[in-house]
Formats: sequence, C-alpha cells, structure tokens
Amino acid sequence: MSQSDAWPPVWRAPGMSPLLLLTAAGFAGYAALLPIAPLWSTRGGAGSAGAGLVNGAMLLATVATQGLVPRLLRRHGLGPTLSAGLILLGGPSMLYLVSDGLAWIVVMSVLRGLGFGVLTVIGSTAVASLVPPARHGSAVGAYGAAIAVPQLVLLPAGPWLSESVGFWVVFLLGSSPLLGVVAVPRLARALREGPGERDRSAEPGPTSRATTAGDTSRARQLVPVLGPPMLLLLGITLPGGALLTFLPQMSSEAAATTAGLALFTAMTALSRWGFGGLADRYGARVFLAPLVLVTVAGLGLAALSVVDPDSTRASWLLLAMLVVGATYGGLQTLTLVLTLTAVRDDEYPTASAVWNIGFDAGTGLGSVLVGALAAGWSFSSALAVTAGISLLTLPLAVGRRRAARPL
Repeated sequence: MSQSDAWPPVWRAPGMSPLLLLTAAGFAGYAALLPIAPLWSTRGGAGSAGAGLVNGAMLLATVATQGLVPRLLRRHGLGPTLSAGLILLGGPSMLYLVSDGLAWIVVMSVLRGLGFGVLTVIGSTAVASLVPPARHGSAVGAYGAAIAVPQLVLLPAGPWLSESVGFWVVFLLGSSPLLGVVAVPRLARALREGPGERDRSAEPGPTSRATTAGDTSRARQLVPVLGPPMLLLLGITLPGGALLTFLPQMSSEAAATTAGLALFTAMTALSRWGFGGLADRYGARVFLAPLVLVTVAGLGLAALSVVDPDSTRASWLLLAMLVVGATYGGLQTLTLVLTLTAVRDDEYPTASAVWNIGFDAGTGLGSVLVGALAAGWSFSSALAVTAGISLLTLPLAVGRRRAARPL
C-alpha cells in the first residue's frame, strides 16, 4: 500500500473542516453579489462601463489589501484579522439597498473588497499549512470545491431571485460571510497546534544580519518563480471574471443565462477538485498548456455565440461556458499548487498573497476591460480580446522552471 493510499480523506485533517466551512460562507457572500451588484447599478442608470466599475473597484481594493495581509497576520494574529475580514465582506451587503446610485454601490463594493482580500490570502495560506506538501494538490482541490460549490448555487440563482423575488433576498445572502466568524477560533487553534508551527518553534532563530541578507536573496529568487503562475492565473481569471459579471447582459435569453452560469460554476467546482488529485499524482505543469489552449477555444466560441446581441446562440454559449468553466477551475488549482511548491512553509502567506493578487487582479481587470470594450464595441469583440490575452500566456505554460523551494 502506498503512502497516499494510507492517508485519510484530506478534509479530515485537523483544521480543514472549519477552514472549508468559513471559506464556503465567505465565498457564498462573494458569489451572490458578483453579478447582482453590477445589475443593481444598471437599475440606477449606470451603463456597461459603470457596471464594470462595480466589481472592478471591489477587486482592486481586494488586490491592494492582499499585499498587506502577511503584515496584518504578524501584527494582529490570524483570529482577529480573519474575523475582521469576514465582517467587512458580509457586513455591507444589506447596505446596498440604501441607494442604487453608482457612487454608493462602489463604496460598498470597496469595503467588501477589503474583507475579501483578507479571506482569500488567509484561506490559501491555511490550506497549505494544515497538510504536508505531498497532499497540497488534494487540499487545494478541497479548498477550491468549498469556493466553487457556493458559486454553483448562487451565481445562477442570483439573477433569477433578483427578478422574481427582489434584490433584497440576494443582498441578504450576501451577508453569509458573517456566519463564518464562528469557525475562526477552531481554525486558529488548529494552526497553532499544527506540526508546522511546532517545527518552526523548535528551530533556532538565525542572527538578524543573516535573516536580512537571506530575506533579500530569497525575495530575488521568488520573483521569477512566483511570477509565471500568477500571470497564467491572470490569463484565465480575466475572461472568467468577465463572463461571471456580464453574462446576464451578454445573453438575450434568460434561460441560457441561468443554465450557462450553472454549467460554468459546476465545471469550475469539479475541475478545481479533480485537478488537485491529478497534480499530486502527475505534477501540475503537464496540464497547463492544454488548458490554456482549450480556454482560448472556449472564449472564441463564447464570442461567436453573442455576435448578435438580440439573438444569442444558446447552444454555443452553453458549450463555451462548460469549456471555460473547466479550464477556469483547473488552472486555479494548478497555479496555486505550483505557487505553494515553490516556497518554504514560512513563506506561505507571501506566496498566497501573490497568487491571490493574480486571481483578483485578473477578475477585476476583466470586469473593467470588458465593460469598457463592450461600451465602445460589443461584448463579442470584448470576449475576442480576452481570448487573445489568454493566448499570450501560453509560453509561460510551456516553459519549465526550477522550483525555488530549498532542499
């Protein structure tokens, strides 16, 4: 029997259950409002460019926060930092109802973006710290499923609920990150008692001069190693974020919109989970180039399906959403595994911040870029541009780089 056969399911590792629970609660609030906050702004008179600014502002605030999270963790600890992040993400949701004016919506979205930045960095840091490196793929897959399953339910349900019941129901669902606060103490305790923390506490500390020199040298090593996975991730999250944000406006058929979002998020959940195990078994890099090429083909099909804004080719659109959903989930898992493999365990917060910046910068840029291009040209042309951007990342998927993790 191999060692991997003897391992218990990854979600039974100490601390994984509270991590998955609070992650699901946090991303439920994120997913509920991803298409709805922009839609709320159009009700107040904003055009496609203004609607794109809503998620763009949120995710730019997210990116700005993510780089600060390692410092916040050192200063305040995981429990207070993560609790504050969940409160910021969920707390402003019902406040959208105060006004459908664009300025108010952007302010609420920026506040949520601050909390989302905290949640994303701490989540992917914790998932790497709770299991040994040989199980990172499976743990990242489980973590990815906890992110994707709420999106599977809420992304397609949000537009329908807002039309059939009212926006207030979706904004109430957007408050779900507040429920995740109850799981924070259990996660913090598991991380304090984990083997990685005990190992670090048993090691003698280096001198301050050696630490400074080593940190500077290490930073230079990490730039070329962490950069390519981040750019690959940006190449898929940019079009993925655009599809999630604008599909209700791209499609002329409500049924196709609902089914397309459901297919996209279902394939994202399945591929995030499935590619985790495959990465543990075969390595992550072998799958990168095929997934990039499939992404480009799927985006091309999506662009063709919405050429006529008044008559969507529903079957083409559904196939495109299925294909891009699979690559969207797979590349997220694979790039996170590569990022974590490249660093030492004490560098997980930094690696997590870099990966999440790539994720959310791509999603935010996709929202802003596609909204602006659609305002001047069309959604079909905007999707074609995102396909070209994804294709530009292919050399990064083909190239081979040595991991920076020391022996």
